[in-house]
Amino acid sequence: MLSMLGLIGGLVLLIVLTLRGWNLFISAPLCALIVAASANLPIFVGDINYVESYMNGFSGFVAAWFFMFLLGSIFGKFMEDTGAADSVAEWIIGKLGKSQAVLAVVLACAILTYGGVSVFVVAFSVYPMALSLFKDANLPRRFIPAALAFGSVTFTMTSAGSPEIQNWIPIAYLGTSPYAAWEVSLVVAVFMAILGYWWLSKIIKQALARGEHFVARPGDPVLTDRRLPHPITGLIPLIVVLALSFMYHGALAQMALIVALLGGVLTLMVINWKFFHNMQEALGQATTGALIAIGNTAAVVGFGSVARVTPAFEAAVTAMTSIPGNELIGAAIAVSVIAGLTGSASGGQAIALPEVGPHYLDAGVSPEQLHRVVSISSGALDSLPHNGYVVTTIRAICNETHKDAYWAVGAVTVVVPMLGLALAIALFNIF
Repeated sequence: MLSMLGLIGGLVLLIVLTLRGWNLFISAPLCALIVAASANLPIFVGDINYVESYMNGFSGFVAAWFFMFLLGSIFGKFMEDTGAADSVAEWIIGKLGKSQAVLAVVLACAILTYGGVSVFVVAFSVYPMALSLFKDANLPRRFIPAALAFGSVTFTMTSAGSPEIQNWIPIAYLGTSPYAAWEVSLVVAVFMAILGYWWLSKIIKQALARGEHFVARPGDPVLTDRRLPHPITGLIPLIVVLALSFMYHGALAQMALIVALLGGVLTLMVINWKFFHNMQEALGQATTGALIAIGNTAAVVGFGSVARVTPAFEAAVTAMTSIPGNELIGAAIAVSVIAGLTGSASGGQAIALPEVGPHYLDAGVSPEQLHRVVSISSGALDSLPHNGYVVTTIRAICNETHKDAYWAVGAVTVVVPMLGLALAIALFNIF
């Protein structure tokens, strides 16, 4: 009982502190310590102890993602420094009009995500263009994280055919394909896209009606009175990233992102070399940004690593995977709750599927239906304030606070996917 109270209390405290703007390098290990202490987990010694559990999670994430974060940050900063992001933004505004700035950001993220670029890297890549678009359209910049997140981690990340790992993890456990239940997936994706875009647009319009507008900051790129490159020179590097990611995803899996991003950076350098404002400064800022971003995310991953080795977490997993009633609802609840506890969609799947998969397959549940429900449900409660992607996007990339930016993010990345999940389960039970 004490371990369960500690787990829930530590998670709630982490969410509260994150919303209040606490430094994650302090709040995450502190909350993890509360979870460990309540479970009588040794602090320094023993086969399983707090320090090693936390640091294994922290260092493991850094080791797995460092080059992706670094190259993604460099790519985004080069897009900004050369003026390529501004050029593409001006072209889009000219074609679609300022009223479609949000749609342009969402579509850019959706195309990259569905093309195989990691959701973490998409935010780095699209942010400079999003900043220019929001500036030209005079939209409050605190909604940029919501636009980036909506296009990346909702209707694309968990849909049939998506190369993101959230759509591929179930394959190993259920013997399905990435296109499992594609008919229902298509309906749900369209539903989430329309609902999410309508809701986000409404929230932004309400903010504009209250007098909010774009406010420039000292750290923003200043490219006035500069000759900008042709918009195509900003689009070509994005296409290169998308193409290389698609080409090498099957052979190199996650490592394909390194090849794709490196190709994008080199392409950007070659075709926009003469437009660089200060490459050395851009590299310095990109490196600092990447370290802050991956550090913040790893700090939260460390919390999840400690939580996973406690008796309360094992009890929670057992309880969630043994929910009676409709099997698809039970699987959805199990994956959603575990993803919320760990702050990770992929983590929620990896923990729940070894239990959920065999149990529900033996009960006669369609593997394709189970695949799609597990995938969609993993992308809902995982986006609570302490989620690594959410923290990285809001704080490290967009330089916003959770207080200002998270509620819009939560609306389109938690509520909308939950409604999409309900629709998927309803359609599976009807047909």
